Amino acid sequence: MTARPLLEIAANSLASALAAQDGGADRIELCGALEVGGLTPSHGLIALTRDRLRIPVYVLIRARAGDFVYNEGEFETMQRDIEACVTLGCDGVVLGALDADRNVDMDNCRELMRAAGRLGVTFHRAIDVSRDPSAALEDIIALGCERVLTSGAAASAPLGAAAIRKLVVQAAERIIVMPGAGVHALTVGALRDQTGAREFHASARSVLPSRVRDASGVLADMSGGEIRSDVEQVRALVAALGAS
Repeated sequence: MTARPLLEIAANSLASALAAQDGGADRIELCGALEVGGLTPSHGLIALTRDRLRIPVYVLIRARAGDFVYNEGEFETMQRDIEACVTLGCDGVVLGALDADRNVDMDNCRELMRAAGRLGVTFHRAIDVSRDPSAALEDIIALGCERVLTSGAAASAPLGAAAIRKLVVQAAERIIVMPGAGVHALTVGALRDQTGAREFHASARSVLPSRVRDASGVLADMSGGEIRSDVEQVRALVAALGAS
């Protein structure tokens, strides 16, 4: 019997991480600021999540929003964040960097890989804005990453399914190609069949009602509802992945 594909959930809080676990996710990517594509979460959140979860915890290492061309100080920040993840007993990290020509920044990525040591490493969606995703995939394999997260250089993984399939074939089991972006229960089954991928990434998020009473419109950004992974959406994703 073929095993169900793995499901990773992007969790932006302890509550999201616990919802992912309770819903049957196989792994979480812990991150902050999902509204800007994700940033490195706080040390406290990393420590608490690792203590409370039974499933693997990978931590997003991204010093700031925007492009993936980083300066010396940002690389040092990310290196120290990776070292903290090692100390806290995390299972892996999620990283990536490009140079100004949108090629994989091999020298600096090697330094980040060195800091990760024995941790698992996922290369994130920087591949989707690289000059040549096929060439970038070969560089990512050469770095020793265990997987790469991609939408197929499209706005969503369903739209990039054909390109993702090409990367899966090119990878030839040398690395895991994991579709992400626009992945939910209504799309994941077709995406699985179209790409041949065996791991999938989703946020399964919803916006909870605000707990603030009589919030002023001026302060709407600071009094809106919490973004949180939803346990029922996670369960639906797990079920859809397991359906024949």
